[in-house]
Order: sequence, then C-alpha cells, then structure tokens
Amino acid sequence: MARYCVIIPAYQAAKTIGPLLRDIKRQGWPIIVVDDGSRDQTAQTASAQGALVISHLHNEGKGKALRTGFDYALRSNYEGVVTMDSDAQHDPADIPQLIQAGERQHAGIVVGNRMTNGRVMPGARHWANRLMSRLVSAMVRQTIPDSQCGFRFIRKEVLQTVPLRSSRFEIETELLLAAAMRRWKIISVPIRTIYNQHASYIRPLPDAARFFRLLLRYLLARP
Repeated sequence: MARYCVIIPAYQAAKTIGPLLRDIKRQGWPIIVVDDGSRDQTAQTASAQGALVISHLHNEGKGKALRTGFDYALRSNYEGVVTMDSDAQHDPADIPQLIQAGERQHAGIVVGNRMTNGRVMPGARHWANRLMSRLVSAMVRQTIPDSQCGFRFIRKEVLQTVPLRSSRFEIETELLLAAAMRRWKIISVPIRTIYNQHASYIRPLPDAARFFRLLLRYLLARP
C-alpha cells in the first residue's frame, strides 16, 4: 500500500477537479476528495476519476473538510498526507518534492511557497499573504514565507498529536501554530502556481477576523 495519500477539500469544483485528479493519478497516489456539500457535479466527477469521495451533506467549510480527510487518512494508516486545493492552482508535479523535503529534513510539515513567484498572485492577496505570513512566522518562531498555502505535506504523527478546531480557512494557520507549540519542524519549498478564473470562496472580513482571533488564542496559550 502507498505510504502517503493526497487529500483535496472540494466545493463547487466540477470544472477543475477532473484534470487535476488525472494528473495526480498518473503519479500513482491514492486520492481522497472531501466534497463539502457541493451542488454541482464535483463528487461525481471525482469518483469517475477513481478518487475515494467523502461527502458532507452541507457546506461546512474547508477546515472541516480537511479534518474529515485527516481522520480518514489516520484510520487508513497512511504515514502522511499531501493536501491540495481543488481549483487546479497547484501543480501535481510538485508533490514528490514536498514529500522528499519532509523525509530528508525530518520535518513535520512542508509548506509550498508561492512567494518566490509572488508577482503572479493578485495584488491584494499578495500583500495580505505577506503580512499574515510574517505574523505567523513570528508566532511559530520559524520562517514560513507562505503560511496560507494549502499545498502541504503533513506527517501522520503531526495529525495524531495536534488538536484542530477550525472549520474554515483559518485551518491552514491553526495547523502551523498547533504543530509549532509541539515543537514540530516546519519547512517550505518553492512550488509552481497556476492562477485561473476559478471563484474564491474567501470572505475577506469574516475570514480575517477568524485569523486574528486564532492568533490571539494561541498567543495567550503560549508559555
């Protein structure tokens, strides 16, 4: 059995998930798609490509979808997971380098770094990401240039020891903060990024509020 699997949280992603899964499947990775209450053909398209599909009856948020995928991976005894977004922004060709970097450097988490080619990122998102990444880096006392990137390798032991509560986009930050509190090594590797016209479901004000509440909670909990 493969040591690692790919987990993709998906919502209304029928237009992009098919080609993405085909590229991942060519590399031989088991794929778990968590369909987060989509009303389009996301689940059917993923299933047709051979992915194992877990469906939420209602939209519960990216964080909850990832947690559902993590629970399945742990029950299935995978040694680690790679997480990717469903909008085809991430290049599956980069999956091996995330895993290899984690194995070589004994890292608990490897985060993809889009900022080496940050100019392709839309302007407002670019500067918001830089600010958030600097804040997160200061909190975890490790340098993470792109803390909001969802393309990651995560060891099984991290998922077993890190409690996660977030249901929305702040899950990316919570995972880093919680892992750092347990002294896991977090590293970054450059990745390619493909921006397209796929709609973003980020809501700037509510999601920013959740981000800062999360930082405050961990700041107060830090010894």
